[in-house]
Amino acid sequence: MSDTQTVVLVEGASDKSAIEALAERRGRNLEAEGISLVAMGGATNIGTYIGRFGPPGRNLRLAGLVDVGEEGDFRRGLERAGLGSDLEALGFFVCVADLEDELIRALGTAAVERVVDAEGDLRSFRTLQKQPAWRGGSTHDQLRRFMGSGSGRKIRYSGLLVAALDLDRVPRPLDMLLDHLSGSRRR
Repeated sequence: MSDTQTVVLVEGASDKSAIEALAERRGRNLEAEGISLVAMGGATNIGTYIGRFGPPGRNLRLAGLVDVGEEGDFRRGLERAGLGSDLEALGFFVCVADLEDELIRALGTAAVERVVDAEGDLRSFRTLQKQPAWRGGSTHDQLRRFMGSGSGRKIRYSGLLVAALDLDRVPRPLDMLLDHLSGSRRR
């Protein structure tokens, strides 16, 4: 991190994996651009990471992705550090529910099911669909639950879903973040 100029704060490893996959697809080497991705292990850790990398710490440029349910944590952390509260102006982009939700909507459920099938997990997904709690629910919600269950599944699928995207259908928060990070190259 010695050459780092910008730190992208994300809640977890699946968000980090998705950003890495999209950057690679767009022919970008974030590390060479001085951009480090940091999975914080949850939104409630935002204050600690702003303190470490932002004005109170190394005074690096910050950016990130946040789930709508954690938007308040991010906003409070940024305000406490004296950075303001306009998330997008600060380079923090909000996912409607979470990044998996954004990716499933961008791809469509049929395309996501094809990715699940290609990974050999379609049978497991069908088993989840038959469970009483999920039977009769939307395929979209079932896929979100499926991605969030199972060891490492969310991390593995985030990159795979980004790989399956048409580059003109990248979810807005992910697209906006990568565009925002393009400014790091001009500094």
